[in-house]
Amino acid sequence: MSKLSVYAPFDQSLIKEIPLAKSKEMSETIDRAHALFSDQTQWIPKHQRVEILENIAFLMEERSEEIIQVSAMEGGKPWMDTQVEMKRAINGVKLAIENMGHLKGEEVAMGHTASSANRLAFTMREPIGVVASVSAFNHPINLIIHQTIPAIAVGSPVIIKPAPTTPLTCLLLVEIFESAGLPKGWCTCMPCENEVAEQLVTSPKVNFFSFIGSAKVGWYLRSKLAPGTRCALEHGGAAPVIIEPDADIKTMIPALVKGGFYHAGQVCVSVQRIYAHESIVDEIVEEMDAQVRALKSGNPLDKDTEVGPLILPKEVDRVHEWVTEAKDKGAKIICGGQKHSETFYEPTIILNPSEDCKVSSQEIFGPVVCVYSYTDRQEAIDRANSLEFAFQSSVFTKDINIALDTVKKLNSTAVMVNDHTAFRVDWMPFGGRDSSGLGLGSIPHSMHDMTREKLMVIKSHVL
Repeated sequence: MSKLSVYAPFDQSLIKEIPLAKSKEMSETIDRAHALFSDQTQWIPKHQRVEILENIAFLMEERSEEIIQVSAMEGGKPWMDTQVEMKRAINGVKLAIENMGHLKGEEVAMGHTASSANRLAFTMREPIGVVASVSAFNHPINLIIHQTIPAIAVGSPVIIKPAPTTPLTCLLLVEIFESAGLPKGWCTCMPCENEVAEQLVTSPKVNFFSFIGSAKVGWYLRSKLAPGTRCALEHGGAAPVIIEPDADIKTMIPALVKGGFYHAGQVCVSVQRIYAHESIVDEIVEEMDAQVRALKSGNPLDKDTEVGPLILPKEVDRVHEWVTEAKDKGAKIICGGQKHSETFYEPTIILNPSEDCKVSSQEIFGPVVCVYSYTDRQEAIDRANSLEFAFQSSVFTKDINIALDTVKKLNSTAVMVNDHTAFRVDWMPFGGRDSSGLGLGSIPHSMHDMTREKLMVIKSHVL
């Protein structure tokens, strides 16, 4: 049996080896989930699902230190941020319980034509069927919750393929789900090679596909979906920030530093491109430089570490190549710009890289923030909108009219006013547009997407 070796990003030490599922096992898992859903006598009643979810939230709270330890070790996200992620994940389970009562149908009006007389009509929402989820590495706890708990809440069996770098958190969570009373087969973790995972996409027995990861892979997998399979895709971005001359720099800089260097920039909505008015760009760069240099990089298991390692050494090499390219094309490196070690890249600020550099035109997914000066706000908006990616963005200004106008003109699914681009809570719409994805995530949105509508029409001669 082939195995997957899981290494700690911090020092590349081996954490554990786990078996990889083969094609036959994946096929059997899909068949089992499909059989569970096809036999309505095996469906889990709503009140039992509520009880199971309550138990899951309780056990996650009880075992939170263990989950944080595993997640921080295999994912490299600092303990302080993993702890926040843990709290969000528990809240996500509670959100699912809360929203179970909001999934409902409505009366469809009848009788206003002769052909619809003597009828009553109502819609209802049913579970969509087997859900297949493919997850990313950067939020090993919360992404698993977002891609499994909505399915469990609505009564759909779910099969999840975790990222190959962070499978241990997923395996632990599924163990907790079953300890909470979830019957086997209703949520299955399947670490496997990509070719095996493709069965989740091509199988006609899968009704919904949830993907979080690179645009190249996501759009490719969408093209392989069986007819009728619905999907939600969440890809990356290159989040722009526009700063007007009247912005409150004192309160803004800590937000930008957090938004840019949280989890070493390995977040799909990390602050990446800051467009600062020419009258304040020098002050912004100076203030950011001081705060970025003060960030503490180190072992993610240390509770005062602020910036951890990149997920793989090859990502350190890639980020350095991109930064070097920007420098060679005339950009100024304000701080950082060097590999700290095989696994760490120095938090880096780049001033005015050219538009054709990779750091300007692609998602960096590393601890690098670019700052550009501008003279006219419309010019900054046009530059912010120039890429194929469109996810979250932000604008800093004290002028409500400028804020509203900028919100209107930025091509983003969400625009933060006077906050960094990485803000998120788990009940708000979240997702990319254009090349950045398809559909909107959040616990409530995913629950809705993992159900489908059925109409019942009752004909009576006494109505």
